[in-house]
Amino acid sequence: MSPVMPPHPAPETVVTSRWKVACDGGEGALGHPRVWLVIPEDRGWVDCGYCDKRFVHESAAAALGLGENRAA
Repeated sequence: MSPVMPPHPAPETVVTSRWKVACDGGEGALGHPRVWLVIPEDRGWVDCGYCDKRFVHESAAAALGLGENRAA
């Protein structure tokens, strides 16, 4: 099964080589508590429940049309 992105856009998308990622919403007062997220291997991406930042594993990035713009 190939990965499929949800219909809603993410405010920020990060392509990563890790299956487990941390999100704190960014620096400063606009952040949120650090949470650890696990990217499901069958889906290839996960959204942060606080800030909606999307983390995409590099193995799914091409199939999702994200190319090679790796950020983490």
